[in-house]
Amino acid sequence: MGKLEGKVACITGGTRSIGRAMADAFVAEGAKVVVNGRDAEKGQRCLEEMGAGDDAAFFAGDASEQSTVEGLIDFTIETYGQLDICCLNSGGVKMTAPVAQMTDEEWTLEVDWNLNHVFWGMRRALQHMIPRESGRILVTSSVEGKLGKPGIPGYAATKHAVNGLMKAAAQEVGTLGITVNSILPGLIETDIVRETGPESAIAMGLDGYDALIDLFTQESAIKRPNRVEEVAAVAVLLASDAGRNITGNMFPVDGGTMPY
Repeated sequence: MGKLEGKVACITGGTRSIGRAMADAFVAEGAKVVVNGRDAEKGQRCLEEMGAGDDAAFFAGDASEQSTVEGLIDFTIETYGQLDICCLNSGGVKMTAPVAQMTDEEWTLEVDWNLNHVFWGMRRALQHMIPRESGRILVTSSVEGKLGKPGIPGYAATKHAVNGLMKAAAQEVGTLGITVNSILPGLIETDIVRETGPESAIAMGLDGYDALIDLFTQESAIKRPNRVEEVAAVAVLLASDAGRNITGNMFPVDGGTMPY
């Protein structure tokens, strides 16, 4: 039997990058999975590539919107009858600007994208998990949730915030058989990073995308970008029975980037 046999999971941002790697790993370990993404065509292609048949489903919508996040959780329960694992994985660098130049609108976009979606999903998931006294909530945070670089203050602030939210929730439900943890990836050259990297590099005062990759690579102990499969492996551990006593913690998957 797989480590997640009989479990049901949902994943925001599950059609690509880290979320897709989590979905593939969960299915391989026996779970049924609902993946969320904005593009319905990409979602259907994702299901075909996963080859999980009736054990995988897609829910379309923008995870920066409350109705999407709550709808994903409700859809998962309607489809498979339960929710055991909720992965709140969407997010990224939405806006790049120094603090002194960031507008209210840009700040709000960052908060909705990286923090509010976690709150909405966590609240809805816990409302289903608490009566069952069972469940796993995993939040994809970032090394910037413990650090902070110039030019991406909204990203750094919201990733710090989701770690605090995770710790508070873990304390609230710790006696109910529910665990809440965050995973802190280091740099991964995903398609999202390739899309936003050049602008982020400029905002951080770097010469370009290659300089951005080099900075994060040299800051790590392994001297290479991390891989999505390495993040997914930690997610499987935390979602499985082996993770039943692990809660309220931040798990770096960063190749030794963070100094503490």
